[in-house]
Amino acid sequence: MRLTISASKIYSLPMNLPTQEKKKGNPEPFHQPVLLEEVIGYLKPRSAGFYIDATIGLGGHATAILEASRPEGMLLGIDQDREALTHVPKRLSPYKGRYELVHGNFSQLPEILAQRRIESCDGILVDLGVSSFQLDSAERGFSFQNDGPLDMRMDREHPVTADEIVNHYAERDLANLIYRFGEEPLSRKIARAIIKARPLRSTKQLAEVIAKGAAPHRYHRIHPATKTFQALRIFVNDELGRIPPFIRTAAELLASGGTIVVISFHSLEDRLVKETFQTLSGDCLCPPGLPQCVCGNKKILRRITRKPVQPGQLELDANPRSRSAKLRVAEKL
Repeated sequence: MRLTISASKIYSLPMNLPTQEKKKGNPEPFHQPVLLEEVIGYLKPRSAGFYIDATIGLGGHATAILEASRPEGMLLGIDQDREALTHVPKRLSPYKGRYELVHGNFSQLPEILAQRRIESCDGILVDLGVSSFQLDSAERGFSFQNDGPLDMRMDREHPVTADEIVNHYAERDLANLIYRFGEEPLSRKIARAIIKARPLRSTKQLAEVIAKGAAPHRYHRIHPATKTFQALRIFVNDELGRIPPFIRTAAELLASGGTIVVISFHSLEDRLVKETFQTLSGDCLCPPGLPQCVCGNKKILRRITRKPVQPGQLELDANPRSRSAKLRVAEKL
């Protein structure tokens, strides 16, 4: 069963609308969706199609999808950041009746669709990055550029914060976490410095401790705290563990010919996306030499992008935060 389309007046909007102009005194948070043209080019939204933006954020990509699928395309927008969702209705107001917003994590997609008796969709987008809205909100604690509490939760209803990890984890566990999720070679030295400086209560305090304890001369292009902050954020939000199951679920939910577009922002995420796409676009995965297949794997996707698509120079100049973005696409067979 598919969503029914509510009758509403649809207004024509220019495709560059999602890149909201940053004006002085503008009460709406600034938002510039990454790889926007590429997302629309691969999704190919059409009228009467049904699309899912599994990390809708502030609605930049969603606006473009709804515009490209006029006059009857439908969209389901999901996000675990309830605060971000409060800003979306204003941005999507010209498309009233053609979208629904849900507070939840993309990993909950099967339950969300089952509740609505939705069996398939024509395209799914998931943007795994932290939004500028979150990074620029000091009270969210994602960035050391602004001093704030050690929070880092994308879903503020989630009980575990970065504060608990920084101030209560054993040194060995903290070092392993920083190494695994931040790919930080000085993880043990950083963990030792954090333990000695406890308690730490703000992002600025933590960044200063890391910078002093991590041999700053070894860092040339990034701040010494960058990888540690990445590791804490990934762990707090279980970002990596949810990626493969989500892609498998999305692949099952796609209609024949439907497209899944995934945007990642660091090598750990991109590697998981690549490997999961490879698995779902191959047949037997059994080791060579077995007399017959025992894995039962069946090909259900076709990889559209063998290598990740990355922002061009024009986008990098306009939005430096897009520099790490990598986009991969697969199509349902």
